[in-house]
Amino acid sequence: MKKLLFDEVTHSTDETEALGARIAELARREGIDFAALYGDLGTGKTALTRGIASVYAPGAYVRSPTFAIVNEYTAAGRNETSLPVFHFDMYRVTDEDSLDSIGFYDYFARGGFIVTEWSENIPWALPEEYIEVKLERLSDDERRITAVAVGRERKDDETC
Repeated sequence: MKKLLFDEVTHSTDETEALGARIAELARREGIDFAALYGDLGTGKTALTRGIASVYAPGAYVRSPTFAIVNEYTAAGRNETSLPVFHFDMYRVTDEDSLDSIGFYDYFARGGFIVTEWSENIPWALPEEYIEVKLERLSDDERRITAVAVGRERKDDETC
């Protein structure tokens, strides 16, 4: 079951980050702990993740996981609402063995929020419930961002 959360155009990195924070709030409200990002290079995936991390791990320095494969972000000051954010780059992942070698499935048991870039490379590994986020570059500054809740059935009035 898929439920459209929003389809919006951002006009700056700040707006993309703000939309990421909105995604984190929606995920928290729905009890979802996974965001699967889809988009080409330069579409704002890391900026969106910065927004997500601002909710779960305030004060964390967010950077692209391109060379590290996974970055872990924790709140500068721990509180009852903070969670670690695990930010994966799946660009080079080609099969189940690749995921096993980076310990991907171990992160599910760590009680954090998982963000995957290049999620189209791991369709078999996505959880039953997640937020699917598609980013499209419209111009140097503009991005179309569509977010869909995937998983259990949701009421019509649960959109944002």
